[in-house]
Amino acid sequence: MKKRYILAIWIAALALSFLIDKQFLNFIISLRNPIFDGFMKWVSYVGSTLIVLLIITSLFLWEERKKEWIPILFASALVSLVISELLKYTFMRPRPDVIQLVKESNPGLPSNHVTVAFSTVPILDKEFPKLAWFWILFAVLVALSRIYLGVHYLSDVVAGGLIGYSISTLTIYAEKRYGIFKFIR
Repeated sequence: MKKRYILAIWIAALALSFLIDKQFLNFIISLRNPIFDGFMKWVSYVGSTLIVLLIITSLFLWEERKKEWIPILFASALVSLVISELLKYTFMRPRPDVIQLVKESNPGLPSNHVTVAFSTVPILDKEFPKLAWFWILFAVLVALSRIYLGVHYLSDVVAGGLIGYSISTLTIYAEKRYGIFKFIR
C-alpha cells in the first residue's frame, strides 16, 4: 500500500514538474557560486554516484550478511539505466539551453544519473530502514546537482527518479515472489 502512494505522488510530481521546468531551473541556477559549483560537480560526477550508491552499499550489504541483495542491487541499477537510456533516445528531449558547468550532448529526458541513484533506494530502505534517509538525501542531491549544473530540467530528474525507484521496487517484488536471483546464492 505504501508503495502505491509513493508511486502516485511521484507521478503527480512528474506532471507538475513539466509545468515549472524553466522556472525551477532558473531558480536553481541563480544559486550558483564557486563553493556550490565544486560540490555539485562532485555529487553529480558519475564516479561518486557509483562509489557511494553501489560500491559502499554493496559493502554494507556484505558486512551485514545480506549479500544476497548485492546482485539485486546491481541488476536493478543496470536495468534502470538501460530503460532510461532507451527512453532518452525515444523522447530525444534537448537539454536546457543555459551555460552548463558540465558539457553533455545526449538527450536529457530522463536523467541517467538520477535513475541509477534512485534505483538503489528501495533495496536500501528494505534492508537498512534506519539509514534510508541518507541514501534518499544523496539521491536527491544527485538530482539537484544535475539541475544546478544546467544539464537537466526538473522533469528530467523526476522522471529518472520514478524510473529507478519503480524498477528497483519491481526487482524486489520479482525476487520475493519468484526468486529470480536464486542461482547466485
